[in-house]
Amino acid sequence: MNLPLDYCVVKIPRWPFDKFKSADRRITTQMKATGEVMALDRSFESGLMKALRSLEIGVLGLGYRHAAAWSEEHLDHLIAVATDERIFAIAEAMRRGRSIDTIHAASHIDEWFLKKIKNLVDMELWLTGVNDGFVQRLAEAKHLGFPDRVIAALAGVRVDDVVLARKGMGIKPSYKIVDTCAAEFEAQTPYFYSSQDTEDELLRD
Repeated sequence: MNLPLDYCVVKIPRWPFDKFKSADRRITTQMKATGEVMALDRSFESGLMKALRSLEIGVLGLGYRHAAAWSEEHLDHLIAVATDERIFAIAEAMRRGRSIDTIHAASHIDEWFLKKIKNLVDMELWLTGVNDGFVQRLAEAKHLGFPDRVIAALAGVRVDDVVLARKGMGIKPSYKIVDTCAAEFEAQTPYFYSSQDTEDELLRD
């Protein structure tokens, strides 16, 4: 049976290591999370970006405080050992040129997920320092889930410049319906999620 699901759901546990700084950050079978976030979007990349922002740990995406200062040895450790910082270490390793095969061998994370993270990192690297050139791939960056503030910071322009360019290109959030009954019968309580897709499914008066 084909279910009419056209969205991706990304969940990330919320570990309170920002409050309990002396706690062991290793993720094992022991319960350490105090909750989780859930994000919906049209692709894994944009869903992941939403979920990371929803963690409320001061990140807007895969950029992480002090990651650029991590030594290669510390980066090796963070990739090999499961902690809440692992995804940021993987992104940092990709920024430094490490291959998906190398990261897969060290982490044993499925290459499908690593390729999706690489898509985001590749866009980061392309945007970095391009100034007004960001307009060339603005639609792609928004489709991948990059907020205006992140695009502006990477490209080295003002947020207002990104907003004006985005509006000039007709790029704006649309709203997609989640059919809570999977089309088996008419849903009485559907809900919506935002996306950068062109078609808006929100019924407006």
